[in-house]
Order: sequence, then C-alpha cells, then structure tokens
Amino acid sequence: MHHKSWSIVFTYVIVAVFLLNGCAPATSEISTTSPGNNDTQSTEAVIPATSAPISKPQPTATQVTYGPDQAEFPAGVNPLSGLPVTDPSLLKTPAMLISVSNFPSVARPQSGLSFAPMVFEFSITEGADRFLAVFYGENPAPEIPMVGDCAIRREPFKQTGILLGNRVWLDKNKNGIQDVGEPGIGGVCVNLYDANNKLVQQTTTDTNGYYGFNVDAGTYTIEFVKPKYLDFTQANIGDDGHDSDADPASGRTQTISVTKDDLSWDAGLVPNDAYVAPTPDLKTDPKAEIGPVRSGRLLYAHIANFFQDSCLIDAFASPEVLVKIPKCSFVTHEVNAGGSMLGLDRFHAIADENMKHSTDKPFNYASNIFSDQIPSGGVPASQLNVDYASLNQSSWTYDPLYQAWLRSVDMSDPNNIGVLHLDSDRLTGRQLYADNVIVVMADTDVISPTNLDIHLDQGNEGYAFLFRNGQMFKIKWNTRAGDYEKKTGYQRPIKFVNFDGTPASLKPGHTWIIIVTPFSTFKEGQPGTYQVIYAAPEGEAR
Repeated sequence: MHHKSWSIVFTYVIVAVFLLNGCAPATSEISTTSPGNNDTQSTEAVIPATSAPISKPQPTATQVTYGPDQAEFPAGVNPLSGLPVTDPSLLKTPAMLISVSNFPSVARPQSGLSFAPMVFEFSITEGADRFLAVFYGENPAPEIPMVGDCAIRREPFKQTGILLGNRVWLDKNKNGIQDVGEPGIGGVCVNLYDANNKLVQQTTTDTNGYYGFNVDAGTYTIEFVKPKYLDFTQANIGDDGHDSDADPASGRTQTISVTKDDLSWDAGLVPNDAYVAPTPDLKTDPKAEIGPVRSGRLLYAHIANFFQDSCLIDAFASPEVLVKIPKCSFVTHEVNAGGSMLGLDRFHAIADENMKHSTDKPFNYASNIFSDQIPSGGVPASQLNVDYASLNQSSWTYDPLYQAWLRSVDMSDPNNIGVLHLDSDRLTGRQLYADNVIVVMADTDVISPTNLDIHLDQGNEGYAFLFRNGQMFKIKWNTRAGDYEKKTGYQRPIKFVNFDGTPASLKPGHTWIIIVTPFSTFKEGQPGTYQVIYAAPEGEAR
C-alpha cells in the first residue's frame, strides 16, 4: 500500500549474509554489508554486466496540493489521505470506526491498522491506551506477501551518506507502472556497482519493498536479483516516479550519476510460469479479520460526530458510556486474546447496511490540506518516543527511504521496560508506518477513575505537534465550526492549522494522532529526538 507522496512516486535487526548464487553472479569474494548502514566489509569482486542497461530520458511528476475543501480534492482522491484510491466507489461508503485494543499485550500486533488512513491513540486510564481506527476509501484484506531470495531487512534505514535507492514492487496488472495499492516485495537482493563495475555494497528490501545505499558522490549501477518465480516488468514507460528502472534482461539500471539523494530507482516484478500460489495454512496465514476489538469510550461520540454517517463498531461499553456513543454494531467482549476479532465479511456487510441508512445529504470528510511540498518552519526530527506509562511505551522512527515514520512498540514486560521492537500489521505481516504523526493536546475530564471525556467535541482547540518528512512543526488543532458547519449543521473532521490560522500542510498518506492532556510533557532530548510523556488528570486511575 505504500507511497512516497503519490505525485512524486507511489510506492504500520537482521544482518543479511549474501551467498554467491543468491545475490550476485559467482565471484572470488563478495562484499557484505549491514542493511542498516551499508558499511562495506570487502570490495574485491568485479562482476561483468549481463546485458547493456536501458538508458532513456524520463519525465518527472509535478508536486500537488489537495484541500482543505471537498471541491479541491479530485475525483478518486481520498480526503483523509490526499492519495488516489484503487476503487473510487469506496469513497461513497461512510467511514467505519473500529475500537482496537492495545492491552493486554497479546492484542499486538493488531490486524488491519495499515489500511486505516487515520488512527487515533488515547489513554483509557490505568496506564493503558486504545486506538480508534478510521477505515475509509480502502478495504482491508489479508495478504501472504511474495518474497525474494535474501533475508528481509528488518530495521529502519540509517542515513550516513548520500542516499540512493527506493523500492521493489509487485506489478499486479503488468503495466510497468506503480499503481495505487500494488505492494512491495521483501527479501529481494540488491547489489550496487561502482563506475569500474566493481561490487561495492549489497542489501535487501524490507517488508514493504524498500532498500537503500549510503554512497559518496560518483557513478553507480544498481542490480536487482529476482527470484526464479518472478520476472521484471517492462522498464521506463512512464514518469520516473512511477515506473520500473530495471532492464528486464539483466535486472540492472542504467548508469547513475549521484550528486545528491536520489530515491527514484525502482524495480517492478511479475509472476512467471514457475510461480505456484501458496496453499493456505490456517495455523500461520493471516486471517481475514480486523482487531482485536474492545469496548467503546466517550471520545468516540466526538469523533463519530465529525465523521458524518460513520459506523462505530466496538465491544459494548460501560452503561454511562453506552448511552452517549453511536450504536451501529457490536462484537463480543473477549479479554484473554485482547478482544474479539471482526471478520472482514461482517465488516463489509455492516458497512453496506450502514450506507443504506445514511442521511440523504452527502457526507464531507475534507478538512485538511495534503501537499507533497514540505512547509517552512519545521525543525529536524528523527525520533518521537511516546510514554503513556512505564509498561506502555512506543516510538516513531523516521526512515528516509519511506520518507515516513516506522512504529515500534514494547511488550509491557516488567523485566524489559522500554525495550521496543518494530510493529507490524497482523493482516499482512508488513511493517507499520505513518506519513504524518501528530501529537494532540486536548482537555480531558475525569468522569470516573476509569472513564475519561477527551474534548474533541465541536468548538474546541489546542496545541499540536506535526511530524512529517523528518521534521517537527508546532501547529494547532481545532474542531471549530467553519462555513460548511454553519451552513449545513454537520461537522467535518478535526482540522490542523498553523498559528496564523492557515491550514497546516500534511504529507499525503496515513496519519496517526496521539492524544494527551495539555499538561503532558513534550520535549526534545538528544537533537532531533522528541519525547511525549502522558500526564494523567487528577482522579484518573493509574
């Protein structure tokens, strides 16, 4: 599902040891590198090219800006992400709001979060938090990803030089273009050659198909090593941000002259006659379900109000909450597994039924600007650490290959406090990431020791911190009524604005919103590393 901002290019620790026949043609000695930093250990091998690389001038896509009003989003573009959708008809189906458990830790990794263009994370007291995932414009689906012949890279990429790379993807429709929704391929071996055709670095792709090299200025060639059951798609048939750069015969790119970061070198692969679809394994393969789903919270009433006609699915709620939140549909409440799972067949059936009962007036989910252009006023940021409690910590690490933020989580283990690992989506097994991470500070009332009312209701505002493109921006949020609200009486989703009131520019893609109290700590530790520490209001159970 990944993209780098769509208009530029579409695209939530294992040290690979590369064998002579797995990552490159036979040589006397092969250089090996850590996929994280690509420090070359040996550079003795010289590899002859198998065919002449393709060289062809290509156009590049222009940057775009969408929003904040509905008329400023082209048909087929999701107003909650600023990205095109695979099936534009899905934009006519109101949003599905799913209450997703994060405690106990057996709930992790959750299933389906990578398909939600917006996720809200918030305290449910006692040091625990919960997610409300907003599904709109894209249907979740289980996946058994195709993989290459090398170990899948499983750590964020650390940039130490000029960055060269991008992505290997599955060209499902075999058109040579990275279309919306076409997935990456993990574990593909990727080799880097210098101007003398000497093998100087090797790496592999991660679960979303991303790879990269740290290089000095110079001339290079990249070689993608396809597994036997895949072939390269046709090369260089579109703009440089959306097509394949690998020669179908050799897997090599044209010669690349590098003077600055260049993330435009992709390879598309298609199944060939040797491909055999895997036999489903009910014990290990991802199940077609979302969750785990847990009980409702008062916050859901406010969020449901600004997603007009949406359908909230939770696992019931306490009596004082249940009377105030929407009652679209419920699942059973199973605690041992972190909550109950919602089957995708039922998810779709509920969405279809809810659409029949939606109001006659078309809903409007457009309220924010999405732009490829990075706004001014940001400061460098590489890490955001989130601390709801000592046994509830997570982090977001900026990965320059994704140009997005990779999520890591702990396991709520008192013997390993603060030990985090990269998060994934149980539905696909792929790394979980967000293009925008926003810390929202919102007033919170304590209704009871285990029941909070977090004020995202209409007419409120507060401070916020936006993380995008490796930078942090101080902004504000609000749910104030604009012209649309005053004219129609309906709300639009939460707005993010600059201090002068102009819309804050979000990066096209998925947004993760972390809600804390206004007196929570937000600070920078080491340069570029930020920390938010949740401060509970008086009376909240800890």
